[in-house]
Amino acid sequence: MNDTHEFTQEASSMITFENVTKVYPDETVAIEDITFEVERGTTTVFVGPSGCGKTTTMTLVNRLEEPTEGTVYYDGTDIQELEKVELRRDIGYVIQEIGLFDHMTVGENVATVPELRGWDEDRIDGRVDELLELMGLQPATYRDQYPSALSGGQQQRVGVARALAADPDVILMDEPFGALDPITRAELQDEFLEIQERIDTTILFVTHDINEALKMGDKIAVFDVGELVQYGTPREILENPANDFVREFIGDNRALKELQITRVEEIMRPATVDREPQAAAVDGGTSDAEAASVADVHVSPTDSAEVALSRMIETDTEALRVVEDGDVVGRVTERDIRDYRSMTEVGA
Repeated sequence: MNDTHEFTQEASSMITFENVTKVYPDETVAIEDITFEVERGTTTVFVGPSGCGKTTTMTLVNRLEEPTEGTVYYDGTDIQELEKVELRRDIGYVIQEIGLFDHMTVGENVATVPELRGWDEDRIDGRVDELLELMGLQPATYRDQYPSALSGGQQQRVGVARALAADPDVILMDEPFGALDPITRAELQDEFLEIQERIDTTILFVTHDINEALKMGDKIAVFDVGELVQYGTPREILENPANDFVREFIGDNRALKELQITRVEEIMRPATVDREPQAAAVDGGTSDAEAASVADVHVSPTDSAEVALSRMIETDTEALRVVEDGDVVGRVTERDIRDYRSMTEVGA
């Protein structure tokens, strides 16, 4: 760990933990001497087993908990110098239980914080409609409905919209998709990743699921019994686990997990511009039979290599078109995936 006098915050940091310890009145040590920075506009996932300190760490940011020792900085300011209520209004908060107000409509739920901030009615109405559309909920259909009329996935979408309503600098998400069925959970994960690319918000995301952490995080903080045991990118965590605990927490199928965090755009071969789409998609020696199958199945540049490999297996083909906005931009083959895996193993 860094000594306090040696630790300097980077200008790009939105949140900084400096030698932070939290001990509860019964002398339970929730976290001990953790130091790390969260870069502005990124998603950092706190992951670990139950009771490891990940949720406690997150709630120190909005002062639902207070540190016993050390300092938490929010945009360069010691968080103890910030007024609690205003701080919490500046931070979006999404929890597993969703926490919508049952007696309020969807629109009223989303408008909660803007109203507390004194926004005018027209601005609030515009923001509510904008966010409902962003979350795939048509305002004309959903604005005046009550939470009880919505599915679990729709309720969670409203919860995310409410967290975004006042355009917060930071959003805290505590196992937000944990109570959903696997299909809805995957859909919401994908939707949120797309939304994050369109907003400039710093996100802290808590989960016990390493696969979710690898998928959602720009950085991952791995916790174990109150200790921050590793902090790095998903690839760093996979390729260089800090100790046996991290290695066991990742599990045995590391190769498949690496495919999960690798985008098709990292491994695809660009299409030749002056050739027909199908020929461009398979440029480089793919057989006629493969070309025919490629014409029917495709992936996008932002799909994972895992998705690409799965589609190859499902359709019994060795190559796929890469399509973006209706245009063929390249192709990816099973060999490309194998070669990329070999290259990363050598690099590690």
